[in-house]
Amino acid sequence: MDILKIAVLGIAGVLTALVLKREKEEYSLFISITVCICIFVYLLTKVETILNFTERMENLIAVDSRYIALVIKMVGITYVAEFAINICRDAGYSAIGNQIEIFAKMSILVVSLPVLTAFLETIGSLL
Repeated sequence: MDILKIAVLGIAGVLTALVLKREKEEYSLFISITVCICIFVYLLTKVETILNFTERMENLIAVDSRYIALVIKMVGITYVAEFAINICRDAGYSAIGNQIEIFAKMSILVVSLPVLTAFLETIGSLL
C-alpha cells in the first residue's frame, strides 16, 4: 500500500529531523523539505490516474471538457499552494506562506471566471 510507504517515509523524516535539530537546526529543515519534496513527487505520479478517470467521466456524461479541466487546475493550484505554504511556515516564514495563500486564492478565482461567466449567462437566458 502506498500510504504505508509515505507514512514510513514521513515518520522517518520527522525522527531524523528531530535528532538533527539538537545539533544542526538547518540540517533539520533540509531533511524536512527533502521529505516533503519526495512525497510531493510521489503524489504527482498519481495524477495520471486522476486524469484517466476524468477522461472516462467525460465520455460517460455530457459535460464540457473545459469545465473538468478547470476543476483539475483549481485542485492542482490548491495542492501546490498548500505544499508551499506548509514549507514556508515550517521554516518560520509565515508571512511568505500567507502571501502564497492569497495568490493561490486569487489564481483560483481567475481560473474559475469562465465557469462563473457561463453560469451567469445560463441564468440570464432563463430570465
